[in-house]
Amino acid sequence: MLNKRKQNLNAKCDLDRRSFLQNALAASSGVSIGSSFEERNLLAMEKSRSIIDNSQSSNMNMPMGRIGDCKISRLIIGGNLTSGIAHSRDLIYVSPLVKNYFTDEKIFETWEISEECGINTAILRLDEHVIRLINTYWRERGGNLQWIVQIKPRTMDLEHFRTDIKKSVDNGAIGAYIQGNVADLLVKANQTGLLNEALQCIKEHHIIAGIGGHSLQVPLACEKAGIEPDFYLKTLHGRNYWTFNPGSDPWDNFHVSAGKTHDNVWCTNPEETIERMEKVKRPWIAFKVMAAGAIHPKSAFQYAFENGADFVCAGMFDFQIREDAIIAKELLSGRIHRNRPWLG
Repeated sequence: MLNKRKQNLNAKCDLDRRSFLQNALAASSGVSIGSSFEERNLLAMEKSRSIIDNSQSSNMNMPMGRIGDCKISRLIIGGNLTSGIAHSRDLIYVSPLVKNYFTDEKIFETWEISEECGINTAILRLDEHVIRLINTYWRERGGNLQWIVQIKPRTMDLEHFRTDIKKSVDNGAIGAYIQGNVADLLVKANQTGLLNEALQCIKEHHIIAGIGGHSLQVPLACEKAGIEPDFYLKTLHGRNYWTFNPGSDPWDNFHVSAGKTHDNVWCTNPEETIERMEKVKRPWIAFKVMAAGAIHPKSAFQYAFENGADFVCAGMFDFQIREDAIIAKELLSGRIHRNRPWLG
């Protein structure tokens, strides 16, 4: 009897909450700029639930693109947060907090919400933790999220690249790419030959093959050397946040060295990146578009898509996904003013 009364009370509270939020939504043409982040997020979540509940399909019809033979949502969920990695400047408690927040169940819930919102692809690390999670999610939770793997071998030799690539394929990845830090270092060391060999190893397994980079020199060096990835991952964000440090050496920002801790600066030359990537005729997944949480997603996504990105990879907590998906869908459903043609 007590449990029944508790269920009835919970149902009434949920109904009252829904009624309040529906009235709030009805009184507003969208998410109010004057509202707090929490209020806007709550309204966005309710709006997206309504969209999902009233749809005949299980997703929000997120706009899609293609890389090779793979159909990929324009908004991709990143994997740093679910792996407990947070670029938190000098806040030393943040990464442990993230690790404790993202239990197995919370990660599964995060991926399920992503799929409900039309996000069909995740970019995730390659380690035993992620391998266990993604296989459990597919097998026991009925998930269909596609996996693009970050290839970051323990040592920079072809044999370790081959080992990681085979492990990716054996665990169901649709694609793999040479992780940004790895490609940055190889290009800086004039080892584009090894970079190309690793890329060819991915292609040998008949999955989509990409190259990541924080430095603009990575795609430029690859194009100059005739290297042909199926896609690039390249950082892109504007300068509109107070900790942007345009005077820093780009290489030091990508690989934190003594005295350099501005780990939210991942694109020190956005204007040049936009100009040079406009000439690159391969699909471009932009990442770090929010400068590790310094830029609001609405501004970040618009900046990325209008300035040439074909896809955006964004790290998102579960409570942010619905709002971010709505933002991406509304932007992409409108008129995007861009010079670079869609290449994916």
